[in-house]
Amino acid sequence: MTIGGNGVERQPAVYILASWRNGTIYIGVTSDLLPRIIQHRAGSFGGFTKVYDVKRLVWFEMAATMEGAIGREKQLKNWRRAWKLELIETDNPTWRDLAEDWGFAPLPQPSSRA
Repeated sequence: MTIGGNGVERQPAVYILASWRNGTIYIGVTSDLLPRIIQHRAGSFGGFTKVYDVKRLVWFEMAATMEGAIGREKQLKNWRRAWKLELIETDNPTWRDLAEDWGFAPLPQPSSRA
């Protein structure tokens, strides 16, 4: 755990967001997970997650150091998609939005996909 410039403890983490179950996924790394989830949900980041509406936190892993989190992120990004899906489903078989456990409002259900 590290201390940020404002004196608040931060915990590096690797996380996976999804647009919906078995949909588009995004793997990211951050020094502070909760504010990062707020940023993704607000669409503060242009680019991939905003374009593809990838906002559901479906998996995360805390790390002791930022270097460790970055290493794990790189490892996961090199995995086959099937391995990533298995990782998610091992801990979260229903692809529930884990951010709701921290008081985030439920996201709308996606429209039916063909």
